[in-house]
Amino acid sequence: MRRSILVMFAILSWFGLCAGAAQAQPRDVAGARDYPGIGRFGGSVITGYLAKDFDATRLQAAAFRDGKATDQRQPEGRVTRIAYRTRPGPSILEVFRNFETQLMKAGFQTLLSCKDDDCGGIPFSEAVDSLPVPQMWVDGFDYRYLAGRKAEGGTETYATVLVSRNNDEVTAQLIVAVVGAISDKMVDAAAMAKGLGEEGHVALYGIYFDTDKAVVKPESKPTLDEIAKLLRAQPQLNVVIVGHTDSQGQYDHNMDLSRRRAEAVAGTLAQTYQVVRTRLRTAGVGYLAPVGSNASEDGRALNRRVELVAP
Repeated sequence: MRRSILVMFAILSWFGLCAGAAQAQPRDVAGARDYPGIGRFGGSVITGYLAKDFDATRLQAAAFRDGKATDQRQPEGRVTRIAYRTRPGPSILEVFRNFETQLMKAGFQTLLSCKDDDCGGIPFSEAVDSLPVPQMWVDGFDYRYLAGRKAEGGTETYATVLVSRNNDEVTAQLIVAVVGAISDKMVDAAAMAKGLGEEGHVALYGIYFDTDKAVVKPESKPTLDEIAKLLRAQPQLNVVIVGHTDSQGQYDHNMDLSRRRAEAVAGTLAQTYQVVRTRLRTAGVGYLAPVGSNASEDGRALNRRVELVAP
């Protein structure tokens, strides 16, 4: 009995801490931004943000029947997830209608628009793609959901809006998936050597970091393997690892982030692949050397990269 009480107390304390953290957050999470052409409900802040050049999302294009999905879709491509929290005051419906209007203006056609029980209740709310607590709060008894699709210029795009509440504050989540095939971002050791020899540098898009983070993700291993292979094949070769960002965010922050990412790559090569650290210099140039327009998502994706430079 005593153990059960302690466990329950710990759970309630965790939720209390999460709620307190949410109330204390005065500004958008670092690295976050509104989706172009859609924006946010006035006075709200971004509590969660995740953008992937290639990912899959899960959406419902029809209400549940007997507790099960009847038209579940999983579009793959460039996926952006943004969670918001409003100030106390607006209703779920007001926030929902504002997002709905923006999606219609952006050219989306409605696949499904529903409210809690009409959607399928709690099973439906648990089946849709959602950022984790405390980034996004979903009350399975009180929410509205919208799924839309548009086809424009040969590109298919899906968007979902999920609006609920946490106490007096409305929570909202927007997910946009631009459907597309995965890009082949692998550059092997031979291509790296060729780029360094002919151009003096080579851009690498197969090294991955979470938004606003400088920790090399495990899926970067194939590209890191090839860098190590290159350096083993040319023991006399020294390189400068240069981090690049897009233009979103403050200048000083992006300069620091790009530098830390370059250092993280060098550190991984030294620790995991036993590359002598003195062969690896690092630098971060933020958004000072773009290879695409920062006015478009495609251009920004090109600008977020790591380069090897021959001294």
